[in-house]
Amino acid sequence: MISFECDYNNGAHPEVLRHLVETNDEETLTYGFDRYTEQAKEKIKAACEAPDAEVFLLTGGTQTNATVIDGMLRSYEAVVCAETGHINVHEAGAIEASGHKVIGLPQKDGKLEAATLERFMEVFENDESRDHVAQPGMVYISFPTEMGSLYTADELLRLEDICHRHGLHLFVDGARLGYGLMAEGNDITLPFLAAHCDAFYIGGTKVGALCGEAVVFTHNNTPRCFFSMIKRHGALLAKGRLTGVQFDALFTDDLYFRISRHAIEMAAALRDVLREAGLAFYVESPTNQQFVILPNKKMHLLEQQVLFTHWMPYDDDSTVCRFVTSWATKPEDIQRLRQLI
Repeated sequence: MISFECDYNNGAHPEVLRHLVETNDEETLTYGFDRYTEQAKEKIKAACEAPDAEVFLLTGGTQTNATVIDGMLRSYEAVVCAETGHINVHEAGAIEASGHKVIGLPQKDGKLEAATLERFMEVFENDESRDHVAQPGMVYISFPTEMGSLYTADELLRLEDICHRHGLHLFVDGARLGYGLMAEGNDITLPFLAAHCDAFYIGGTKVGALCGEAVVFTHNNTPRCFFSMIKRHGALLAKGRLTGVQFDALFTDDLYFRISRHAIEMAAALRDVLREAGLAFYVESPTNQQFVILPNKKMHLLEQQVLFTHWMPYDDDSTVCRFVTSWATKPEDIQRLRQLI
């Protein structure tokens, strides 16, 4: 079997694993106060061109989303996102479990459009009964989106402007951030992201690490007692070095960006294979996630030798399927898929 199922079904990138092994016998401070975590934080701040930023290392995406959202919102506030947003569809009610309603709004290709957000806020603020509902306190987007699409710099600026005018935090889920930053046609950089949102995180789990997400606050806006919030959410590792060593490796010699670029190159080759086979795409994605419409008969034949995700029914005779590349995808995997198709 060859796998295009997801981008987190491998272990760690060899350079990350090597750093873990090389440092394994050292005794370090605990709870993220070790020198490797401190080094990683400084490297991340340098990459963001944000020397005054605060960085926190957590272990998983859902855990990170739940902790950041709960930390930044008041108890009665809600978070607004595209109806396809990860926190709305694939996190088992984790956000609601912390007491915050998720408000899903109409989307286009996985993106929350500024006009949609503006209309929602206008209706909310003119509602005479607004004190009886959950109060919007944050806008959540992901980069890339759940559908592999990207926000442009202009789209992000428009969302930022609306958030500022209506007193909302802007939080960016970066579980696949590397693959978005290195995608063809992307005009957003890490420093740009740091400058134009209130918080975001750099995903490691899906980009070369065994586990780990780096949360970045860049406007002197770290929630009060955020370290304690991490602990309260069961997200504080006693052996904080586990994530620290990995991000120290990922942000040495541009490893994070190099391996992300590789995944994008493999996705472009994958896209060519699918197009050559005459298959249609459900959405055009420049990132490592490709959504293709497969006739059900072909899908059932192909899945005997290839792992991929059945995303959603398209019609009675075909299914939208997701094929994903990663830092670990090999050219031989693409060639094998071409032969099978």
